[in-house]
Amino acid sequence: MKSRTLLALALALAPASGLGAQVFAAGPAGDAEIARQFRARREELLRSAAAVDPRDLSSGSPVTVAVCLRRGENLGWANARLARINAGRPTGDMFWMYPMVAAMEAGRATMTPENRARIRELWRTYFPYRGDTENHWLMYYASLCLAAEADPGAPAGAWCNGKSSAENIREARGYIEEWMRITASYGQGEFNSPNYIEEYAAPLALLAGWERDPRFREAARMMLDLVFFDYAVEQLGGEYGGAHSRIYPRQIVQPAQTPAAAFGWLLFGLGTRQQRDTALILALSGYEPPPILCRIACDRGTPYVDRQLKRTRWRMRSAGPEAIPIAGKLTAPVYKYTYMDGDFVLGSCQGGPLQSMQQETWSLIWRPDGSPTAENTFFGLQPYSSPSVGTMYYAGRWDTEIRSMSTGAAGKLDYDLPDKLEGGSPYEHVFQHGPALIALYDIPPGARFPLVDTFFSRDLARTETDASGWIFCQGGPAYVAYRPFAPGQWKPMGWTGTMARLEGGWFAAGYRDYSRGNHCLVSALPRNGYVVQVAPARDYGSFADFEAAVRRLPLRFALEPVPEATFTSLDGSILHVRVGRIPEVNGVPSDRAHWPLFESPYGRAERGEGRIEIRYGPERAVLDFAAILGDDPRSPTDSPHR
Repeated sequence: MKSRTLLALALALAPASGLGAQVFAAGPAGDAEIARQFRARREELLRSAAAVDPRDLSSGSPVTVAVCLRRGENLGWANARLARINAGRPTGDMFWMYPMVAAMEAGRATMTPENRARIRELWRTYFPYRGDTENHWLMYYASLCLAAEADPGAPAGAWCNGKSSAENIREARGYIEEWMRITASYGQGEFNSPNYIEEYAAPLALLAGWERDPRFREAARMMLDLVFFDYAVEQLGGEYGGAHSRIYPRQIVQPAQTPAAAFGWLLFGLGTRQQRDTALILALSGYEPPPILCRIACDRGTPYVDRQLKRTRWRMRSAGPEAIPIAGKLTAPVYKYTYMDGDFVLGSCQGGPLQSMQQETWSLIWRPDGSPTAENTFFGLQPYSSPSVGTMYYAGRWDTEIRSMSTGAAGKLDYDLPDKLEGGSPYEHVFQHGPALIALYDIPPGARFPLVDTFFSRDLARTETDASGWIFCQGGPAYVAYRPFAPGQWKPMGWTGTMARLEGGWFAAGYRDYSRGNHCLVSALPRNGYVVQVAPARDYGSFADFEAAVRRLPLRFALEPVPEATFTSLDGSILHVRVGRIPEVNGVPSDRAHWPLFESPYGRAERGEGRIEIRYGPERAVLDFAAILGDDPRSPTDSPHR
């Protein structure tokens, strides 16, 4: 272990220069203050969770029980509540597994023998479904690994899957280590999700806190560092900016209402406290973020560009010419680009069906004002719905896939709606350079919803339609110019009324409230597009000055025979995008063949290396997964799939 560089920190003796305002100075004194403040927030979160009513056994999650067991507080309530939770047959599959493991590990010294025996029996008789996504598999295998390690000599008959503890541990570690190698070398499949970050952080926290093998435990801690570094460079005030693999309707319009924001408060003191079980698990695990991550997360003094390489989830069928094989499975690269300013974050990916559902291809978030229900965002999409994407990513049948994706316990109820707010489309082509973005759409005849929708928040301070064709807006300290290439109709968010009628369920909870006053500009021309130009209000004497500057910008576009646009942005860069061709900036094609895994002032990594260098001024932290995990005989390849 000592001969390998797992997390090498080269601390600066003097503060970094040229990075704008800094909250914490580099060096031991700053590190100590970061740690002190983090521990205070952690204690506040755990103390609040443990303050239960000991007379009420009707509520309280297994994670709340875990907090009480770990702290030795309200132990009578905790054990009685746990017995009630486990009295019947479990449900929830991996969502039962990881909270139960949290209670097992946190309660090693305080759980009653009766509760421990009951949980042990449930591992024998309840057969959790492994799931069908990477977050499911990570929760499943991390939980199974720790449960088996708690009873290492148990034979096959002691487990629901008919495998011994040793077999379960070997299988679980094998899957998780392969996922770590792939993620550290080729990017995460369910990437940068404001929602699903918690389904990765919680199982990794369990492993980082209680895994018995020191090497594997350290690898889990490093993965937490990587997940939170990825978040730190793309968040603004704790709110996750840019393109997202998966996001839910409420969270897409209210960026502070996300699990990511809950971690932002706990880890970095950003935003407001949220009492979420996954944040409690992280707090219980003993994990502390490296100080360099806090410096990165809190420093927005100088604008910067962040480029990242991610991948789609595994493609089972119809993978397409862009697909590549990794470890015997097919995926496709995702090219992310984010422009971060202290007053806003604009980020995007190239478009296309990069996930089966819930994708956000591009978004703008302006600096939050502290309200947890602020709707400080702007974005657009083509509401694509087709069984072709479902069957690409799932094993279902063509004739039933849309129904299975949009109904049932796991259904995303808005998938097959024209007024949904999230989703990728094969007809969408997006390119961004700095704070300027061009989106083009080429929707063929017969497409289910041949529409282009752009969301305009009720929180915009102003929205003015100009005779030039531009629509000018102000969101907090950010000025926004939007130029549609085709006419559209203003409609209220959720104009079909379907989501409002479904409000009684969890998926659409609160929909009437958070949709009220929001509008979408809906264009029905199948060949379509728009330009978005964002700027900080501080750069202009007035809103009128911004409008005048944008009106002077050269813009040419055509929708036939295919959509094409050339736009000179406020910084003088000339963006050219045409459907079917590689986008250009100042006549130079975008070089996606050499797109880095990470590239920003705060970090660098090349694809395939498994080694990420995190930077803040002269300070360095190295996450060397190749060193700790070793070589995989099924090493990934970049060979193109045709």
